[in-house]
Amino acid sequence: MPRGSSPKRERQYEHIKESAEKRGASEGRAKEIAARTVNKERARAGESATASKTSTRDRKSAPQRGGERSHQGAQGPTKDQLYAEARKRGVEGRSSMTKGELARALGR
Repeated sequence: MPRGSSPKRERQYEHIKESAEKRGASEGRAKEIAARTVNKERARAGESATASKTSTRDRKSAPQRGGERSHQGAQGPTKDQLYAEARKRGVEGRSSMTKGELARALGR
């Protein structure tokens, strides 16, 4: 955390980091997610010296958004992301499916 951050932001950082680790993120990735989230919240609250446009003009805060951008992109989720979800749901024959077939099998 940056110098001078408030105890509230310290607690928020630890909570987000622990949550990410529980979801299976590596320690380094969990720290990155927590730092980015807290930094964005600090920017939205006017607690940081500099802030990007997306930090201050977003309609939703990071917790409200809940990762909805993480699987978005030009073509949506990657084949690896679809495969992981199919494995979690127990879809039969997933190893030989294409990206489109995986998406259909998952109802996307």
